[in-house]
Amino acid sequence: MGLFGKMFEKKNCDICGGEIGLLGNKKLEDGNLCKECASKLSPRFSDRRRSTVDQIREQLDWREANQQRVAQFNPTRTLGNDMKVILDEDAGRFIVTRSSRWREANPDVLDFSQVTGCDTEIRESRTELHWKDSDGEEHDYDPPRYDVDYDMYLTIHVNVPYYDSITFKVNGSRIEERNSVEYREAERQANEIRAALTELRETTREAAAAASAPKVARTCPFCGATTTPDASGRCEYCGGAMGA
Repeated sequence: MGLFGKMFEKKNCDICGGEIGLLGNKKLEDGNLCKECASKLSPRFSDRRRSTVDQIREQLDWREANQQRVAQFNPTRTLGNDMKVILDEDAGRFIVTRSSRWREANPDVLDFSQVTGCDTEIRESRTELHWKDSDGEEHDYDPPRYDVDYDMYLTIHVNVPYYDSITFKVNGSRIEERNSVEYREAERQANEIRAALTELRETTREAAAAASAPKVARTCPFCGATTTPDASGRCEYCGGAMGA
């Protein structure tokens, strides 16, 4: 069968079994994926072509379970203006989304402990300027002159099976001058997000380490019994507060 014959050959999605329309096939390493199933993958995921059918099934199961995490997500703090980092500090989780109707968008809900670091980057966009003579003809400046705009990007490094970072532009509109009010505001937002996620990550990890540390028997100052404090830090015999 020739090249064009293969192009028009009927294909079925290896995930849902449905027929794939013309030009609607999303190739996998060992199979085919339809547009509808592909749309259910994480928007952060970009390694589809090198993924197997089994790996895609695993991710779709993860994304389906994520809908429950979204339903349980209770925002306590929102950072950023255009792209937002929304925190659920009580549950130790966060989402990154631009959508105002984010519950319908099913953004990935991640734990603070999955954050491995944050970086900021200033990206310049240079557009060469030209001048026109009396006849309206355009000429280059010598030496060249440029109009320089700036965008501030934040990368959140994460420990997730399907991607390792979330990168987004902090400023909603392009910044025309370095150290301008707009530049400093974008820098402030990026620093605020980085500081919050870093602090919450450390707090979560410290709490997990403390919870897994072996309990040591102590003498209760109230009844004199040798005991290990319960989860509330109280003596198991008299109920006195012994602390953690």
